[in-house]
Amino acid sequence: MTETPSTGTGRDFDELDALSTEELREQAFALARERRDVGFFWSVLRHLPDADEAAALDGAPNSVGPTIDEAVALWRELTGHGYQESAPLLRAAFIDYLMKH
Repeated sequence: MTETPSTGTGRDFDELDALSTEELREQAFALARERRDVGFFWSVLRHLPDADEAAALDGAPNSVGPTIDEAVALWRELTGHGYQESAPLLRAAFIDYLMKH
């Protein structure tokens, strides 16, 4: 019997995949905020339908806190419109992030 690799928290791919996209987003964003992982936020924003709006955010290293807050605010605004065709890619990114960290 093959076993699915588990995450650092003991959850495997199947367990994470059973969560809704919004639950995955919340968990991945909480972890990325805790780790101050701006790169993760940028990678997610690049895949959103309205990613052009994110280009206006200031990515200077000395503005990490405000940049993360702006990115999260943009995400909240965009999630009100649904994930559209980006849902499968976003789900994969969230699951991948949660399994690796």
